[in-house]
Amino acid sequence: MAPKVLISDSLSEAAVQIFKDRGIDVDFQPTLGKDKDKLAEVIGQYDGLAIRSATKATEKIIAAADNLKVIGRAGIGTDNIDKDAASKKGVIVMNTPFGNMITTAEHAIAMMFAVARQIPEASESTHAGKWEKSKFMGVELTGKTLGVIGAGNIGGIVCDRARGLKMKVVAYDPFLGEEKAAKMGVEKVELEELLARADFITLHVPFTEQTANILSRENLEKTKKGVRIINCARGGLVDEEALADLLKSGHVAGAAFDVFKQEPATENPLFNLPNVVCTPHLGAATTEAQENVALQVAEQMSDYLLTGAVTNALNMPSVTAEEAQIMGPWLKLAGYLGAFTGQMTDEPIKAINILYDGVVSEMNLDALNCGVVAGIMKRANPDVNMVSAPVVAKEKGIQISTTNQDKSGAFDGYIKVTVVTDKRERSIAGTVFSDGKPRFIQIKGINIDAEVGRHMVYTTNEDVPGIIGTLGQTLGENGVNIANFTLGRADVKGEAIALLYVDAPVPTEVVKQLHETGRFTQIKLLEFDVA
Repeated sequence: MAPKVLISDSLSEAAVQIFKDRGIDVDFQPTLGKDKDKLAEVIGQYDGLAIRSATKATEKIIAAADNLKVIGRAGIGTDNIDKDAASKKGVIVMNTPFGNMITTAEHAIAMMFAVARQIPEASESTHAGKWEKSKFMGVELTGKTLGVIGAGNIGGIVCDRARGLKMKVVAYDPFLGEEKAAKMGVEKVELEELLARADFITLHVPFTEQTANILSRENLEKTKKGVRIINCARGGLVDEEALADLLKSGHVAGAAFDVFKQEPATENPLFNLPNVVCTPHLGAATTEAQENVALQVAEQMSDYLLTGAVTNALNMPSVTAEEAQIMGPWLKLAGYLGAFTGQMTDEPIKAINILYDGVVSEMNLDALNCGVVAGIMKRANPDVNMVSAPVVAKEKGIQISTTNQDKSGAFDGYIKVTVVTDKRERSIAGTVFSDGKPRFIQIKGINIDAEVGRHMVYTTNEDVPGIIGTLGQTLGENGVNIANFTLGRADVKGEAIALLYVDAPVPTEVVKQLHETGRFTQIKLLEFDVA
């Protein structure tokens, strides 16, 4: 029987035809995604679900999808898909990460022109027959400084286009190296300097814990008087109420927003303010981009349903079915090692060196490399996957090297990941025990034996008595239960480390209490995607 795919959002007829040409039984119902109850009622009939942003693939929908094998998102953002629920159900989630980059970058440039020359208001005035020529005095882009927050795929295109407009471009991106910045022709700066220097600021970062409210009231007040702010990335990156206040005061000269904290945005603090240009999340809304992502998702889903090939999956490695059974635990370990180094590293990464020892050295190292790199990159970009991670790393100028060797120690096999920056090298090693569970076995050359948990605490300190008691007492008094506690040290009285697996996230106030003891040189909260 042919696989059956439901298209519950508006995809192009060409995408529908791809499914048909590949022998897929396709059911095209472009408005069904808006009716969650009806979708839940029928989803159990399908092997694949192709969507855009209107369909919400919630836990309830996925729970009802007894035959579903793959969800394909025509576009990059997957906020409308419960990926944890999909993973637990064994449903692959795919996206098309590179189909609408140019379109979104062009929209940001268009918005910048619109707010610089007050085009929407001038157009409305002229349509009304007012001819208010002196009212709409604009500013040139030539010679102005553009501050780009996030110089990845889309941000990089914006940088290139802005340089073509003869703008001075400064970029803030913790993962942008000096060498890569030089090749892009931009000046790498810290956020504080960007805020102080930029005449225009444009955001091109995903919405994460680190980027949420990155333009807070405090940061907005640090901007140059007369700045204009453009956001075509994600809602929630800018304090909209604070921005409205600064627009009213005249400190900010204008703003152009395509995305909002609450969408659909029927009301917003920015609406109806002078020189504020608003569009309804049109960043990817061009004929070319919509066609590209629709065709890509149709091809990817067809490949998987017919041959088992996996492309641009967010929750599954690109490996064959035969490899998956053997490599599964090692792929998890690779991701955990990458996630550890990614969360521990704040400065730009120059190189990632991966050592495979023993049995693991004979496996699919390309897939394992992707697992490591994806784990590292997810801190900066949650939408990155095992396919796109190496591309992102290459674009950032990160060198990736692999070494494999015969069994050289007490373990049948292990993986060691070393991240190199301008300031330091950071390494961690891990193995898979006979029970199939990944373990951390070495950090900074210090031997340990640590189970991997969802919520972990990493500390460094001088090897002195009382550290265990301080950690245990402080966490215990604040209701944080320790599931696993691992210690290691380099030498007696030398540097020591502790890695704790705890049952719940540790509040920042507790971290502050630990710092105030004066016993720790470093305290880091870590999160791992442990099923």
